[in-house]
Amino acid sequence: MLKVGLTGGIGAGKSEVSRLLVECGAVLIDADRIAREVVAPGTPGLAAVVEAFGEEILAEDGSLDRPRLGSIVFADAAKLATLNSIVHPLVGERSRALEEAAAEDAVVVHDVPLLTENGLAPLYDLVIVVDASTDTQLDRLVRLRGMTEEDARARMAAQAGREQRRAIADIVIDNDVPLAELEQRVREVWSELVRRSKAPRAEQRQQQAE
Repeated sequence: MLKVGLTGGIGAGKSEVSRLLVECGAVLIDADRIAREVVAPGTPGLAAVVEAFGEEILAEDGSLDRPRLGSIVFADAAKLATLNSIVHPLVGERSRALEEAAAEDAVVVHDVPLLTENGLAPLYDLVIVVDASTDTQLDRLVRLRGMTEEDARARMAAQAGREQRRAIADIVIDNDVPLAELEQRVREVWSELVRRSKAPRAEQRQQQAE
């Protein structure tokens, strides 16, 4: 099994890259999706979030009002840390269970938005960073996700900078390109992942050291 950490700033296009990797044959473990599952209605995770932030972060149907919670935590580093301390252990536990269920020869891609911020690079055989310019990120968040520019900048500022992410990358995928070019780049990366997955572990460690 080859364990790959995939990360990138909000709006960089990481989800598109993960989708393309799945099409190639990767087993995807999506931390964002799991983060939603562990705070679904009726879960201990949601109860802990409500205890920390109050019932005002609930929607009328009892589910988590994510935009409301986001507006609170992304403007306050201490509150963001509190939320992460609740959610991250739950996500980690579920991610490990999914990884253990994958085939022995699988290429398992962990889609982890805050991989850099939480110092998680050593957990993976290699790290892929999806990179895009700040202007591209901002445009996507405002135009495609409907955020205000203020909210978009706050969320970007709450994450690691581009250089911090690139510093931990074994492979960088530039996503300031047309989709066709991105697809070609992902196919090239997939070929490299398959090659590494078949390499002896000693060779993999040597590659990482280089």
